[in-house]
Amino acid sequence: MPGKPKYRSPLGWLNDQPYLLLSLTSLFWAGNIVLARRVAGHVPPLTLSCLRWAGVFLILLPFAYPHLKRDWAVLRAHLPLMLLLTATGFAFNNAISYWAMQYTQALNALLIQSAGPLFVALWSLLLFGVRLTLAQLAGIVISLLGVLMIILHGDFTSLSGIRFNKGDLMFASSLVAFGLYSALMPRRPMVHQLSLIAFTTGCGAMLLLPFSIWEASSRLAPKADLLTAATLAYVVIFPSTLAYLFFNRGIALIGPNRTAPFLHLVPVFGSAMAILLLGEELRLFHLTGYALVLAGVVIASRQGSAKA
Repeated sequence: MPGKPKYRSPLGWLNDQPYLLLSLTSLFWAGNIVLARRVAGHVPPLTLSCLRWAGVFLILLPFAYPHLKRDWAVLRAHLPLMLLLTATGFAFNNAISYWAMQYTQALNALLIQSAGPLFVALWSLLLFGVRLTLAQLAGIVISLLGVLMIILHGDFTSLSGIRFNKGDLMFASSLVAFGLYSALMPRRPMVHQLSLIAFTTGCGAMLLLPFSIWEASSRLAPKADLLTAATLAYVVIFPSTLAYLFFNRGIALIGPNRTAPFLHLVPVFGSAMAILLLGEELRLFHLTGYALVLAGVVIASRQGSAKA
């Protein structure tokens, strides 16, 4: 007689669902962009980044310590790569994007965010000769059109009226760095994911600490109020601890090029938040854009890759 089916915990099941993990990641990061713009000038950006990663490290350390202790020799043997992953995926990428939101609008940031998958693809090609398949390229283009449809309210001619500033260039540079992080992730040492996230967040906080001290010396300190506390609670738990665990697992399961189109869900979730939380009206261009992004993500995340 066949044995009983093996029981799987909900967390075990979730750990093997890359599309759900990556969709939740985009949801959390959409909230992060909206929140970063909301608290611009209220919480200094470099200090926020430092506190963000220090908070994640402290939360995860009790759970990660046994794995970190076991994996330490492997991590130390790959120290240059680990420091590069830390700098691109945590320290520079996060700090510069928060800093950029002091100078730009959420609309511009979401527009620039839509180029994220292209940076991932470019780094994968330049470093490792991994090129997009036709389906991945088509999916990125289709989902990009959906993003533009949502952000521009269906009027593509309004794109010519958008003006970019230094904050936009700063935000774009954060995506270049994050694209490099995404492309390098499949080459990371094969250690437990808690070891990986604890190491990178801890090192990220240390890299940002001197800049946080500089902000404090410049009389740019966080305001001690409820908004600051709520901001720190959100960024530590959702776009940091959960999102990076989910994103890293998604890359491990389906690779960077199939993962990248899920970044187009960030502006989709951002617009949905505006409708649900800010009372904006649901319009036809929203539905059209959502359909295009979903179609593009489904097409691009199909199995298959190519070598240059």
